[in-house]
Amino acid sequence: MSEKKEHWEKVFATKQETEVSWYEQKPETSINFFIQNNIPKEAKIIDIGGGDSYLIDNLLALGYTNLFLLDISANAIERIKSRLGVKAEKVTFIVSDVLDFQTEVVFDVWHDRASFHFLTSENEIITYKKIVSKSIVSNGFLFLGTFSENGPLKCSGLEITQYSEAKFETIFGGDFDKINCFEEMHQTPFETKQNFIFCNYKKK
Repeated sequence: MSEKKEHWEKVFATKQETEVSWYEQKPETSINFFIQNNIPKEAKIIDIGGGDSYLIDNLLALGYTNLFLLDISANAIERIKSRLGVKAEKVTFIVSDVLDFQTEVVFDVWHDRASFHFLTSENEIITYKKIVSKSIVSNGFLFLGTFSENGPLKCSGLEITQYSEAKFETIFGGDFDKINCFEEMHQTPFETKQNFIFCNYKKK
């Protein structure tokens, strides 16, 4: 087991959902992305590093029917399956490091809130970008959320990469057209605040 996988298996085995900084009962920013961009209910949607986040619950409630969730942690996947109960049958779950992800499915939406920023080497970032670019349909959406340059330097005890709009453009601008970027404060369950940047792209 890699150190990365071991770390995340331990997190999801030992911490309750409200004991992690990314907990949101209703992830409004992500939900608003789907509503504002009129994402069709039958769109193929993948949530990267979604863990046991409540995005999938909310997308199911909105009537989305073609959902995939990828996470490196099997414990995280088991937690969300348990919470969803019979609704879990409506979701395709994938236990994998995103950098090892291989799929024949091409997605209409690639959603990643706070997973991408854990990639800290140039090689990891390039690999991620290549996987994203070949996994999204033409005119498909890429929605990314990371810590901004005004955000924390670590998450869950791990180093992260901070991002700005210009930094996102350097990586993704060649294959994607930017729709918008914005910063937002996330309040953690511990009453602290983290500054995020979210960018919405469309595949060329």
